[in-house]
Amino acid sequence: MGETLLRYREDAVTGAPVLSLEDFLASDPMSNGAAAVRITPGEDARALLPHLGRIALIEVTFPAYTDGRGYSSARILREQGYTGELRASGDVLIDQLSHMCRCGFDAFAPAKPIAAGAAAKAVATWPEVYQKTVDGRSPIWAKRHGL
Repeated sequence: MGETLLRYREDAVTGAPVLSLEDFLASDPMSNGAAAVRITPGEDARALLPHLGRIALIEVTFPAYTDGRGYSSARILREQGYTGELRASGDVLIDQLSHMCRCGFDAFAPAKPIAAGAAAKAVATWPEVYQKTVDGRSPIWAKRHGL
């Protein structure tokens, strides 16, 4: 992934409004321009898989920091080849940023502001990891065994 971004507005990287999953799926698939879509907990990210090529931004909402369903949505989207901006929004805490990046998020719109320097430090806190995920870093066990 590229640079981690902090955003504090409801802006889309496309300049277009961020559509709900329902509105996006009901929209004209032949429309020009990249789209921006918001998915909420309980919505199936796999509904977007046939459309990944025309989506520039997928915003995954976290209404409460205790609701981890968005992590699964991010991983599903990245594993299926989504390369656009994947933004976590809502109750996003600094302690979660590193883990969110491991699942594929590359942008954040936290409900409560996080200083950019603190966010960068949080993302870089654990240079070595144990789990294999979508951010491209090799887990320690793979390095240890030459895999």
